[in-house]
Amino acid sequence: MDQTEKGTVMTEKSSVWNAVSALRKAQPLVLNITNFVVMNNTANALLALGASPLMAHAPEELDEMLTISQALVLNIGTLSAPWIESMKKAGEIASTKKVPVVLDPVGAGASRLRTQTSLDLIECASPAVIRGNGSEIMALAAALGIEAPQGADTQTKGVDSQLAALEVKELARGLARKAQAVVCVSGPEDYVTDGDRGVRVIGGSSLMPRVTGLGCTATSLVGAMLAVVESPFDAAVHAMHVMSTAGAMAASRAAGPGTLQLHFYDALYSLDEDDLLGCVQVEED
Repeated sequence: MDQTEKGTVMTEKSSVWNAVSALRKAQPLVLNITNFVVMNNTANALLALGASPLMAHAPEELDEMLTISQALVLNIGTLSAPWIESMKKAGEIASTKKVPVVLDPVGAGASRLRTQTSLDLIECASPAVIRGNGSEIMALAAALGIEAPQGADTQTKGVDSQLAALEVKELARGLARKAQAVVCVSGPEDYVTDGDRGVRVIGGSSLMPRVTGLGCTATSLVGAMLAVVESPFDAAVHAMHVMSTAGAMAASRAAGPGTLQLHFYDALYSLDEDDLLGCVQVEED
């Protein structure tokens, strides 16, 4: 990324587009161990952008599946004991095979099970990227002993966030350093940090939170970018840039949440370089 003026980062004209082009050419296989609510959504989004989704969670086949996969998505949205064990096993195998992992700690902070599972997966899978909403990131940071701002409430409202990304940016930086991972916080503005650098991605649409699973979709797009972009930080920024662009394009054509999802897939499919330059602002923070 090139700094064009103080405080503002313009994603290199060719950088995010090169990543999308590389993804479409490589069609990376992205293994998703994800929740029942979003399997169809995330598979369609990956296909629309140009990646190849794989939905599998049986422990007996994970070694084989990760041998042929270029990225692993772990999403804890609908937890059960067998799925937790599969996620842990997949994370360990991916770490051994050097397959990049993105973790979505859905609902961390809402229950001890979700918070502890997220912490266990950070430990065993060594995710390259952790992507969640503000409340989830704050809950994980608090669980790891990273001090929250005075008076902050770490309670998660189900899987939805009561906190904007920028409200938790210092905790996100602390979590990134502690977990040795890039942390991506989604919201009206997205925030990506590796503990040192921080970038805001500004775009998308206010309609996006009205469609279930778009946060999980963002996680899968991060996974796809991890398969073709060497830097996890750049992969996360590029994925959120693509997500925000497609959301803005879809909203311009949609009558409401139902048609937003329809047009969102079309936007991912038709996305070109001019689209990426026109809808989103990326700033250092």
